[in-house]
Amino acid sequence: MAYRITYKIIALNNWNVAKNMIYSYSKIIVNSYKKQKGCMMFSFDRRYIYIIIAIMAVSFLSSMTTDKLLSLILTIPGVLIAMTFHEYAHAKTADLLGDDTPRIQGRLNLNPFSHVDPIGLAMLIFAGFGWGKPVEINPNNFNRKMEISKAEAIVSFAGPAMNFILAFIFMIIYYAMQKFGFVTNDITIYILMIVYYTVLINIGLGVFNLIPLPPLDGSKILMHFLPYNGKEWFERNQMYFYIGFIIIFITGFAGRLIGPIIDGVYGGLDYIVKSLFHII
Repeated sequence: MAYRITYKIIALNNWNVAKNMIYSYSKIIVNSYKKQKGCMMFSFDRRYIYIIIAIMAVSFLSSMTTDKLLSLILTIPGVLIAMTFHEYAHAKTADLLGDDTPRIQGRLNLNPFSHVDPIGLAMLIFAGFGWGKPVEINPNNFNRKMEISKAEAIVSFAGPAMNFILAFIFMIIYYAMQKFGFVTNDITIYILMIVYYTVLINIGLGVFNLIPLPPLDGSKILMHFLPYNGKEWFERNQMYFYIGFIIIFITGFAGRLIGPIIDGVYGGLDYIVKSLFHII
């Protein structure tokens, strides 16, 4: 099943480590949740994250095998592509809607170094999940052709949408390589595996980010559709949503929740592309 492979790439499924991470992350969030000038905000102490990365690195290396190392290496190109295009889509959409903040910060490019967060990448390697460098926006800069919350929702949806587009493109490449006989030796087999992993990673990242919990894109999309009182309640309780997000993610519940969706998206794209190549 596609989602099972993807879940191994984007999620952690080790309960002993998970319990430690729930405690550590919850401590980070509770200690970092502050009131400044009447606004609730988060300020993460990176020292805690360094400790978590070290724990994850030891756990990862202690169970390292040749197959795991090969799989990790083959997923890196797909991870960089997915993260880079995801964040670029956010930046470009915000720019098109009138906010020049991403342009000023140099985010309107496809250079992975502009979009990859080193700690997020390290977490991805050692913990099985990670994040890119968030695109900063200033909603006040959006043009007034639409309400601000709608513009924010569109910017948020642009990232996952880009991942689904990439998954479709790489799915076409995957079947084209087989259809037209490009897989002829070990090197081309590895390239085919990279393309396949890129499809899975993009689908997984796209679906995962649509979960309506902060800090994921889905939460900002949901905010647009909530009534005024609902938005206020959601913003007041963000700390608890963050903790809930961490718990459902590292305990494996997130995988069970979105797994069937990932599998359905993969199956749909697979059917469409196979039809294009008359494989079905």
